[in-house]
Amino acid sequence: MAPPNQLCLVLVIFLSVFSLSSLSTSAIIPKANVSLSIPSSQLVENLCNGKAIQNRRFCLKALSTPEVIAAMDTTQLGTFIMKLGAANAKETLNVYNEIIKKPGSPQDLKALNCCVEAYKYAILSFEMVSSELVEDSQAANYDVAVIGPEIANCEKELINAKVQAPRLLAGNRFMKYYVSMGYEITSTLELENPNEY
Repeated sequence: MAPPNQLCLVLVIFLSVFSLSSLSTSAIIPKANVSLSIPSSQLVENLCNGKAIQNRRFCLKALSTPEVIAAMDTTQLGTFIMKLGAANAKETLNVYNEIIKKPGSPQDLKALNCCVEAYKYAILSFEMVSSELVEDSQAANYDVAVIGPEIANCEKELINAKVQAPRLLAGNRFMKYYVSMGYEITSTLELENPNEY
């Protein structure tokens, strides 16, 4: 077995070469063209400080666009979050579809197809939640929460198949962050507008 230093060096070289590949990384990086130095709205601050948020820095960066900062209420902010989540899921799905086209083992293909289905589900769910925000915040909360296990199953399949794709794992991690943001905003809406059953 190679000494730990050699393993680290090989890993660094592999990751460096892989990160310089021709595939776009836009699928896993939040689409924020504004630096974090722009003051965020109180709504964004409150959301990003919420209990369900898995990565506060990611939350602030993803929600640092002028249109998101200008959100007037929780419902508007929720709509923006769902649109961002759906857009990120679509871009990550495109990366999965690109990788599926490359030769790989049947195990790899099975894992990648599982992830494709998870991301199709995530896109539909984020889009559905956008329409539920006003009508039924409890259903919206549930629908965004169930995306998480789908992405976790995708990640488990990739790991079990030993798919070496750091970009895909990073995409899954970022999707989990969007899910946590969606869950936090729908939980807030649920508290603001409890359903009367």
